[in-house]
Amino acid sequence: MPEPKHPVRTVDRTFEILEIIQELDGAGISEIAERVDIGKSAVHNHLTTLANREYVDKDGDEYHIGLSFLGLGAYARNRTPIYDTAQKEVDKLADQTGELVNLLVEKNGMGIYLYQAKGENAVELDTHEGKRVPLHCTGLGKAILAFRPQEEVDEILDANGLPKVTEHTITDRETFSEELENVREQRYAVDREERLNGLRCIAAPITDDKDRSIAAVSVSCPVHRVGDERFYQDLPEAVLGTANVIELEHNYS
Repeated sequence: MPEPKHPVRTVDRTFEILEIIQELDGAGISEIAERVDIGKSAVHNHLTTLANREYVDKDGDEYHIGLSFLGLGAYARNRTPIYDTAQKEVDKLADQTGELVNLLVEKNGMGIYLYQAKGENAVELDTHEGKRVPLHCTGLGKAILAFRPQEEVDEILDANGLPKVTEHTITDRETFSEELENVREQRYAVDREERLNGLRCIAAPITDDKDRSIAAVSVSCPVHRVGDERFYQDLPEAVLGTANVIELEHNYS
């Protein structure tokens, strides 16, 4: 997204403070002031204003994200067309596999978790609805990129690079291009501990009627519990089936 010609610095600073609070899972005035270039009194003024509107809550000396954001987030998610179609199918896949199932969309070159459902054996992760992640180190992101025009993929990779997240992350541009070609051929992507050690995922793109990705769905599971036979044979079939149902309903209903 292009930078605004005349950014409102106060608004920008407010959102910077909110992102720090979220990143730290709660923060005090001194912690926030250390990370922004304004004094404690200015931070206090921002926080007092946000608390008055219930966008942050104060607990002792710490501030946390308030529930007022919940309504805004739910509204934004509900405006995303794929959400209504995909939600029930994501729930079904979680029940079928017993694992963690995620739905991801792309926005400004990053992945945003739109919805997730947990089966009875689902692993607990750092992911949550609304979390932003790089596309190159997730199966979901690779599934989305594989079904986008090459110039769009190049633009995203030029902007964000291929930073190393774990020792398994693909960081070479040529190798990553080959990976996307494999995804196009088999129509699903694999995350081999590329974002989190000990976790791997199978992901499939959800495409429009022109075969351009609009989202992706995945099943995530710990390496130690799910063997290769189930991971590479059973789960791709299940994820592909779910993606196909979502595509049909979204494109032709």
